[in-house]
Amino acid sequence: MDCLASAEATLIANNDIEWIVVDNASGDESKQLITSAYPFVQWLEMGYNAGFARANNAGIKIAKGEAVLLLNPDTLLLPGAIEQTVSQFLSSNHIACGVQLVHADRSPQFSGSYFVKGGLNHLLPLPYWGSTLKAIASLFKTNKPAIVQATAEQLVDWISGAFLMVKKSAIEKVGLMDEDFFLYGEEVEWCSRLNKLGSLCLYGNIQIIHLIGGTIQEATNAVDNSYTNLSDLKGFQLIVSNHVRIRKQYGILWFLVQLLNYTWAIPYAFIASFLNLLIHFRNPFNEFSTIAGLAKNVFKLWVLTPIIIIGKPHFYKCI
Repeated sequence: MDCLASAEATLIANNDIEWIVVDNASGDESKQLITSAYPFVQWLEMGYNAGFARANNAGIKIAKGEAVLLLNPDTLLLPGAIEQTVSQFLSSNHIACGVQLVHADRSPQFSGSYFVKGGLNHLLPLPYWGSTLKAIASLFKTNKPAIVQATAEQLVDWISGAFLMVKKSAIEKVGLMDEDFFLYGEEVEWCSRLNKLGSLCLYGNIQIIHLIGGTIQEATNAVDNSYTNLSDLKGFQLIVSNHVRIRKQYGILWFLVQLLNYTWAIPYAFIASFLNLLIHFRNPFNEFSTIAGLAKNVFKLWVLTPIIIIGKPHFYKCI
């Protein structure tokens, strides 16, 4: 409701914009509340929790516009954001674009990124082992892939799915998002295919507010809304989705590199945390429950490994 309310000026001023809300079996009064307040909204029921890719694909299929915008419900549109994006985008040669995402306090937020070969950046959240790899990377002055503050118009490899606009002509050529994904990684894999067709960019001169992951935090009882905790249920979904994306984008070898690194990271973290806490005169077992959670998630990933390697269609819904 807040997202639609923030767009109200756009809705009134431009009848050429169609709004489609896809409901992943919310089980509440969302439809009544939204369609009563905004009768022009097209309401699409999935009938089950289909996840990000399948729900957006369903909306894309019925969209009639020259460009399609994937917009998270936890966003607030600032005045003129959509109109300005459409104007710049449709007059450009880019096939997909995003804007500068900001927090509620207007501080800049991750909006897009460059690819790292084999998805090696997904190793960085691993406790202790990730920090070791980060220190090694800094010795070689490796550039950070994430774009937090975009320039006026900045070319990128992939764009955050919170605000991702794509030309319909491009979608017709590269296909929809991969419906094996439930949550996380799907827009990255999609952008990897879009990248082969044309350029993707961020418009740093246009901003929208993104409130980040409150729904998934509540649904999984996650302790925070970050993407660095790999020891809980949300962390397991992250791990699986990232490994599936790497398998699809880079192949089996890079998938195995990731899997072995995640496996090695467990004994490494147990030993490193024990020594680190002991040296600092703290309980050396303080972090064991967190690392044990990671170990459990990696074990479950091993169980899924044959399915991921074979590569047949499979719905990786872990939440």
